[in-house]
Amino acid sequence: MARTLKRRKLHGFNNLTKTLSFNIYDINYALTPSQRSAYIAYIDEEYNAERLTGILSEVANIIGATVLNIAREDYEPQGASVTMLIAEESAVPRVPDAEMPGPLPEAMVAHLDKSHLTVHTYPESHPRDGISTFRADIDVSTCGLISPLRALNYLIHSFHSDIVTLDYRVRGFTRDRRGKKYFIDHKINSIQNFLAPDTRNRYQMIDVNVYQENIFHTKMMIKDRELDEYLFGIDESDLTPKEYEAISASLHREMLEIFYGRNIPSRAPDGGRSTNDRRGGRLPGSVVGP
Repeated sequence: MARTLKRRKLHGFNNLTKTLSFNIYDINYALTPSQRSAYIAYIDEEYNAERLTGILSEVANIIGATVLNIAREDYEPQGASVTMLIAEESAVPRVPDAEMPGPLPEAMVAHLDKSHLTVHTYPESHPRDGISTFRADIDVSTCGLISPLRALNYLIHSFHSDIVTLDYRVRGFTRDRRGKKYFIDHKINSIQNFLAPDTRNRYQMIDVNVYQENIFHTKMMIKDRELDEYLFGIDESDLTPKEYEAISASLHREMLEIFYGRNIPSRAPDGGRSTNDRRGGRLPGSVVGP
């Protein structure tokens, strides 16, 4: 039987809560105070509350949800937040739970009970080494038949993502008619299986999964990008070879520290740069230059 809550139907008895949480980091180099101020202003405009609302609205469209309520705020001096409560569409077809990449901008519908979408942004810049970062924290939480992983590809493509940390977990249980409990209702062995092939090819990825607890964790770091893509307010052609090498090493170290979650010294114990491994080659994720 279906029951109603404040005139909204909750179909069946699927009480499983599926939550996708991830952090997206965009790394840039902005050395002077004016360049750093311009970078923060650019990020605040590029990812203001209105734009973030549009992104979350498209997520709701992808999973076939009805938006019930939106709360959004642009903060001073920087940053923004959006929280969106969503509920199911009526009479929409069931979507298979097979491991496969979800869509990008294309529409896709599925049953959804009670859920929420949230995004918070954190632009920041450090004056000492010129590194500026933009972090977006996103949660997609659903109660019902589908997994929020269906929106993963669209969300990753909606941001400039150098580092991505993904967590997916299933909580609670649901029962069949005989009373048997089910603690997960779809097959999954890695978040990576929900990523499109072009995304998997662009990133170095590490999994840490706890299958018996229905916890799945994936870290992603961009493999190759030109240095010009990371410079804000200057061009690669403006740099001396020494400046090029120093900035490249600084950006690479920043990515490695975020990816591995620990500080790395500017120089390795053997006297070489920490951005090179002991065999003399660059670690994955290094900035590619001439």
